[in-house]
Amino acid sequence: MSLAQTHQGPDYSHLDPIFGKLSWESLPFHEPILVVTFAAVAFGGLAVFALLTYFKLWGYLWNEWLISIDHKKIGIMYMVLGLIMFVRGFADALMMRGHQALAASGAEGFLPPHHYDQIFTAHGVIMIFFVAMPFVTGLMNFVMPLQIGARDVAFPFLNNFSFWMTVSGAVLVMLSLFVGEFSTAGWLAYPPFSGLDASPSVGVDYYIWALQLAGIGTTLSGINLIVTIVKMRAPGMNYMKMPVFTWTALCTNILIVVTFPILTATLALLTMDRYVGTHFFTSELGGSPMMYVNLIWIWGHPEVYILILPIFGVFSEVVATFCGKRLFGYTSMVYATAVIMILSYLVWLHHFFTMGAGADVNSFFGITTMVISIPTGAKLFNWLFTMYKGRIRYEPPMLWTVGFMLTFVIGGMTGVMLAVPPADYVLHNSLFLIAHFHNVIIGGVVFGVFAAIGYWFPKAFGFKLDAFWGKVSFWCWFVGFYLAFMPLYVLGLMGVTRRLSQFEDAAYSAYFVAALIGAVLIAAGIAAFFMQLYVSIKNREQLKDTTGDPWGGRTLEWSTSSPPPYYNFAFTPRVHEVDAWWHMKKVGYKRPTDGYEPIHMPHYTSTGIILAGILTVMGFGLIWHIWWLVVATFIVAIAYGIGHTFNYNRDYYVPADEVAEIEGKRTAQLAQES
Repeated sequence: MSLAQTHQGPDYSHLDPIFGKLSWESLPFHEPILVVTFAAVAFGGLAVFALLTYFKLWGYLWNEWLISIDHKKIGIMYMVLGLIMFVRGFADALMMRGHQALAASGAEGFLPPHHYDQIFTAHGVIMIFFVAMPFVTGLMNFVMPLQIGARDVAFPFLNNFSFWMTVSGAVLVMLSLFVGEFSTAGWLAYPPFSGLDASPSVGVDYYIWALQLAGIGTTLSGINLIVTIVKMRAPGMNYMKMPVFTWTALCTNILIVVTFPILTATLALLTMDRYVGTHFFTSELGGSPMMYVNLIWIWGHPEVYILILPIFGVFSEVVATFCGKRLFGYTSMVYATAVIMILSYLVWLHHFFTMGAGADVNSFFGITTMVISIPTGAKLFNWLFTMYKGRIRYEPPMLWTVGFMLTFVIGGMTGVMLAVPPADYVLHNSLFLIAHFHNVIIGGVVFGVFAAIGYWFPKAFGFKLDAFWGKVSFWCWFVGFYLAFMPLYVLGLMGVTRRLSQFEDAAYSAYFVAALIGAVLIAAGIAAFFMQLYVSIKNREQLKDTTGDPWGGRTLEWSTSSPPPYYNFAFTPRVHEVDAWWHMKKVGYKRPTDGYEPIHMPHYTSTGIILAGILTVMGFGLIWHIWWLVVATFIVAIAYGIGHTFNYNRDYYVPADEVAEIEGKRTAQLAQES
């Protein structure tokens, strides 16, 4: 028998024609932890359903939020999605740390090995794709159109559809907790672990289709936001007068549009290996697992900068505002952002220095990795020079910024260490790498997201967040982070590899217990954040922002009311300086009180959520090999999408009288304040 005859591809003859791979055994009744989790989620879901029904909020939610094409509401919904998934992802982290602390102390831990593997995979996937990505996309959606003086994004319906496609992927990930299982192959699903031989269950299929559906939404969102920035800036706002956050959003979305199709193609090839029996990523019949590693990191390393670049923009806005100064080195900030965007494509191979590429290749990628630290360092010096002799106000957003500077520098230095191939040979795949990665993601992205929430929350909802609970949250996070991850650097230097669930050496115990205490402190920081939300909503009258500019902001979003009207600006502003709103205040700008005209706006539409819902069901069918469901939902989705193209009732004009009434209330409020 020839080699080709022994690899005929997957055998589907045993599949149920109605339910595919789905059976009663797919439900989690055999694991106590999952049964308890299922009961808690079911009870919580029923409680939320009952509350929404009791307060008759279903109609409000549907009409004002779920079918909204308002970029501000979509941005807020992205942030809510990120928070929900953050709680799930952090619960996984807490279980891992608790299990490792027990296992290193002589016990076996409380997670079965197979369950532990699912948890560390789900933690990575959720935190990158369904926490960090929704957070940064939500911030760009909410802030950027306001900063450039636009009334919405270029393609409002596409914006709604992009969001619901991201939700679609998140739904599939959450569903894997209770129907079937999730992948055990790690957050990047390297072959052969993600191949059919090593992972015959549906776990990797959940991974593939969740990421494919969410990736469609991310790519479409990237195209949308690029077009918005390029084509919809206010008159006078040339590229070198754009706010730094808008610049970082532009570079981020260029990265998204160029890199996410690579992820889509890579996962499509992996899908063919699993579903059809091809051999793109096997070690036989012409395939190569190393091709997968190259492709996934050509997407994966720019992805790190997709997450951090908008956060650099956040810190630039926060530092300038809370220091009462123009950002130092605006031009160098812009060029540094563009250089980081370009160099992020030239460093991917440092993720596999140990895999035999050769000294010349390793040297090139080691040098490029070190070079990319230069524009990042330039940004840090610009923020520090902005703070120099500034009137610094240590409000919570500024605390997060200072905490970021300290923490991110450690992450950067350890990254340069790992850029040295001989050092990487020692530290590769160890807990040192995990500590470095979290230094960058938590110390950069998460700290930046909390700074952004505190900074722009009054713009979104019309009242500030409570400062006391904000500071409690910051200090719990800051101290908890160092307790949780500094011991991992030591363990990595001691040779402890990642993904281990059992340990023989009792010397590791103290470090893992310290890491667990740090994780508990971070949990307290998360709890303090939710307490901050509760207290702020309760005391919203005392924390109310009636000026629209509670911090003394410098960019155009602070020229509108808080929250802004649905059309953003009654008149499109004209820009003369980089800090447009600061300049308008400086020259004594007066709001116009007459001459309003009808404003052209798009209609809300339910097509986005319905179409994404159909595609979610199709994804479920693909995961479980329920082919009739896949065909039916595909046909319905195509037909529904075509039907939407015949909907010509897509826009309307806001009457000038309505604009005058809204703006008149704002004028009266400002007059009362003054």
